[in-house]
Amino acid sequence: MAMSKYRIGEDPDYVPIGRRLLLLNWTLVLLIAALSGIGFAMLYSAANGSFEPWAERQMMRFGVGAALMIIIAVTDIRVWLKLAYFSYFVALVLLVGVEIKGDIGMGAQRWINLGFFQLQPSELMKISLVLALARYFHGLTVEDTGRIPLLIPPLLMVLAPAALVLRQPDLGTALLLIAGGGVIFWLSGVRVWKFALILGSALAAIPIGWQFLRDYQKNRVLTFLNPENDPLGAGYHITQSKIALGSGGLFGKGFMLGSQSHLNFLPEKQTDFIFTMLGEEFGLVGGLALLSLYALVIAYGYIIALRCRNQFGRLVAIGVTSTFFLYVFINIAMVMGLIPVVGVPLPLVSYGGTVMMTILVSFGLLMSVSIHRDIRISRQGNDDGRN
Repeated sequence: MAMSKYRIGEDPDYVPIGRRLLLLNWTLVLLIAALSGIGFAMLYSAANGSFEPWAERQMMRFGVGAALMIIIAVTDIRVWLKLAYFSYFVALVLLVGVEIKGDIGMGAQRWINLGFFQLQPSELMKISLVLALARYFHGLTVEDTGRIPLLIPPLLMVLAPAALVLRQPDLGTALLLIAGGGVIFWLSGVRVWKFALILGSALAAIPIGWQFLRDYQKNRVLTFLNPENDPLGAGYHITQSKIALGSGGLFGKGFMLGSQSHLNFLPEKQTDFIFTMLGEEFGLVGGLALLSLYALVIAYGYIIALRCRNQFGRLVAIGVTSTFFLYVFINIAMVMGLIPVVGVPLPLVSYGGTVMMTILVSFGLLMSVSIHRDIRISRQGNDDGRN
């Protein structure tokens, strides 16, 4: 579609608000709503047939987040490019604020109490890091990505927040930041041998890093290697999760009829282990149906990235979609015992205010990329894409 149809004044790439709403990917909106609806149902079940204390709050947050998602989607993508570094700076300051004076919950210091809302800055950093890295690599040529000095600033952008998050401690989110940043590095044209060098250095540093892990983090790794060694202690979570998943069979025990979850054998059933509860109640068929919805959302995200004509939007779409994929993969692999338990929620389904808002904001950015996919943006970030 020629962008000249939208010419207003001096800006050839201007798209009227009404047209932006028509260009909104409503199929993706419906998929997001469907996933959230499954989350509401599972939270209702987790509370034994009550909207309190989880489902009602989650529904209210979704309503606010969905409105914010639409507003972000119809906002010109060049606005988000200009705000990329600022949003990263704000998120980094908030992470430092958590380090200085954050609320402690379940042995971790991850939140800032705003009175009406518990803000988790590490979740905001996931979006801000994607924006900042996309902005940085948008300004580089393919030749520039081969220069090691030019890769130091984005590397510090990833490592600084990851180190702060690891101190909270939150190993799962730190890994998400590093993995999500690595995807953007790779798709920006950074050579494979540099990744191999970093990976080799990381593997060599494992014995040193092991000494800095908290006792419970070490127990999680050891439990992953042998969960039956302490079934009533460190291995309790994953053992009960496997029992619940196995007991669901092909079609499950029925809605609100899961024995492991409703007899309180399954811990954290409203957050990290909500997929286990779904598998027990709806079986393999229910689990595969949920995974199919996730697969469709992820496919839409990568298709949007491939269709985008500007590097900033392409990298934002890839970063958002890859982070979403990592959320899903890590959570489901975790509850199935394929990887150690690291405390990563199931996106749009698990209970959590900041996580829900973060995901919806990130999808707003993804849909903004889709709407403005034909806009050309110069490497300097100017409106004139001919530079």
